[in-house]
Amino acid sequence: MKTVKLGCAAFCVLAIGAVFTAQAEPLKIRGSWVAPVSNWASIWLEKKDLAVHYGKSYVFEGVRYAGTPPMITAMANNELEIGDLAYSTLPIAIQNAGMDDIRVIADEFQDGAPGYRADDFQVLADGPIQKVEDLKGKVIATNAAGSGVDVATRAMLRKHGLEANRDYTIVEAPFPGMRAMLAEKKVDIIPTVLPFALDPELKKIARPLFSITDAIGVTQFAMWAMRKPFIDQHRAELIDFLEDTMRIERWYLDPANHDAVAQIAATMTKQPPERFGWLFTKADYFRDPNMRPNLDALQQSVGMMKDLGMIKATFDVKAHSDLSLIEEAAKRLK
Repeated sequence: MKTVKLGCAAFCVLAIGAVFTAQAEPLKIRGSWVAPVSNWASIWLEKKDLAVHYGKSYVFEGVRYAGTPPMITAMANNELEIGDLAYSTLPIAIQNAGMDDIRVIADEFQDGAPGYRADDFQVLADGPIQKVEDLKGKVIATNAAGSGVDVATRAMLRKHGLEANRDYTIVEAPFPGMRAMLAEKKVDIIPTVLPFALDPELKKIARPLFSITDAIGVTQFAMWAMRKPFIDQHRAELIDFLEDTMRIERWYLDPANHDAVAQIAATMTKQPPERFGWLFTKADYFRDPNMRPNLDALQQSVGMMKDLGMIKATFDVKAHSDLSLIEEAAKRLK
């Protein structure tokens, strides 16, 4: 009997030890990205030396997607903690996919903010397309149906009396391959996002036809979003992560670090560092140093999505936001 008691005691000690070990494991946070360098998750780990909580309360992994719509499925299946959703995919996730527990937690970047970059759509410089109406019967490239550039295209063409499938054809293609598709006349217009928009070979053959700002105004183009149960369960670790992220983001945005930033971008994209003079300047998108999203612009985009028939009803974006995490993180850095 004494042997049995000792065995049970040893088992309990081991079990308790296993529980504490499991609790001590850093929280794994997976964040998504589409465009290299332009999306924080793609370059976050390059400056993990600034992340004082990394490896202690959490670890971070960047995961690449072809566009923002596939992120919705990944979040629904618990394969992704932070969706880098566009102004278009957030409403689709909430209204169409029934993910009412999604919360906007931080800014990624804003398109068309006064004095900053606005993405555009380009056609062949020596081609026949001179105005939007000339796109009737043409082939339009997009990275993913329902993405930010896709919705902006549909909105602009609708303003000019053109409807998808009726008046033009949409094909999906990855951003890196779009210049070749335009050059080979497989498509008639492509969306140009950073860094691909500044490709010297693209500049030789293409010219802008319209911008996203022309189509839908200033947008909270991309934002970080998470599901509420995960936030509630791991609030402390997420504040640690966002504190580190804010520190990293501010390092990237600091003009004093621009040469080092250009070298990181060059290594990642295998391009000369001198091609990145625009990066994190006013020639780039606007990024809030406190990671605060423009919820007013986002609300306007939700209304536009309803008008396009892409969601059934509008909703209050503030009710689907939780900015308390970045607010707490910002306080720590003061």
